[in-house]
Order: sequence, then structure tokens, then C-alpha cells
Amino acid sequence: MPTKNPRINVALEKPLYHNIERLAKRDGVSLSMKVRDLIKEALEIEEDIALSRFAQAREETFVKEKSLKHEEVW
Repeated sequence: MPTKNPRINVALEKPLYHNIERLAKRDGVSLSMKVRDLIKEALEIEEDIALSRFAQAREETFVKEKSLKHEEVW
């Protein structure tokens, strides 16, 4: 079945390929769908890490005395 979605060719080591193959069979999906789902999960993890670093940097520069109180905001 042709698709309009962009494609990526990836060369994998045999153990990695077999692990993904096993996961795809376990979940009843194609190799392509399993790889796509794993990439999505990895990107979400990367985003979480970036947001965590951003929050940590803001937390380190936070000065309670300069912050607005709840009543002042609402």
C-alpha cells in the first residue's frame, strides 16, 4: 500500500532489529509502525528533558520576593 508519508531508511545492527521485530510481533503491528511509535516515544522523552532543563533554569533564578502573589495575578 503506497503512502504519501516521508520515509527514512535506517541500517540496524541485527540484535536491535530482532528486538524491534519481537516488539512488533508482541504488539501485533508492522515493523514500520513499531519503529514509528518508538521514535515518537523517544521524541517525547527528549521534549520532557528539554522542558525539565528549562524549568530547572527558571527555578534557579527565581526570587520569591519579586514574585507576584496569587491575589495580584487574579
